Amino acid sequence: MDLFADEKQNILISDAKDYIAKLFEGHSDGHDLEHSMRVFSNAVAIARKEPPCDMEAVALAALLHDADDHKLFDTVNNQNARTFLESNDVDSDKIEFICTIINSVSFSKNRGKTPDSPEGKIVQDADRLDAMGAIGIARTFAYGGKHGRPLDGGIEHFHEKLLLLKDEMNTKTARELAESRHAFLEEFLARFEEENNVEI
Repeated sequence: MDLFADEKQNILISDAKDYIAKLFEGHSDGHDLEHSMRVFSNAVAIARKEPPCDMEAVALAALLHDADDHKLFDTVNNQNARTFLESNDVDSDKIEFICTIINSVSFSKNRGKTPDSPEGKIVQDADRLDAMGAIGIARTFAYGGKHGRPLDGGIEHFHEKLLLLKDEMNTKTARELAESRHAFLEEFLARFEEENNVEI
């Protein structure tokens, strides 16, 4: 199902999906194509329930939000995102707005900060939702496995980030979605501690 009535906008979104598919080829540590697509889906779902916003900016920022992630790419000033947007003749003001949204997403860089725009709040929430629940757990250990982090290190990540996210959601829709995901995190931790109660 197309996102927009305007076919040019739908083609732009489709091209953005193709672009990140190539960009993330070979990545499988939780910051990958599948993650970006889930953030896109989350963002669209939230945007449809929240007050009117620039849906095109939300969609593009969600798809491109990890295109310059410092853990994956050695770029500056959103180079990869800008390359795509400029090559598709996106208006320069719109590009700056999308990059502002992207730069508000990272948890480590934006802890305690609330984006200025509704679009920024939506995309930040969408990304944080993907760090919760079953998906968040899977991503935590996928990343840890690739980077040599032991299971206990993954559990520490729950306390340093994942369990904090529920109370940092910006939108009503995301707060509602976060409740069950947070509960699953707590359930997993309790079960992990039960099963991991061994003496060495």
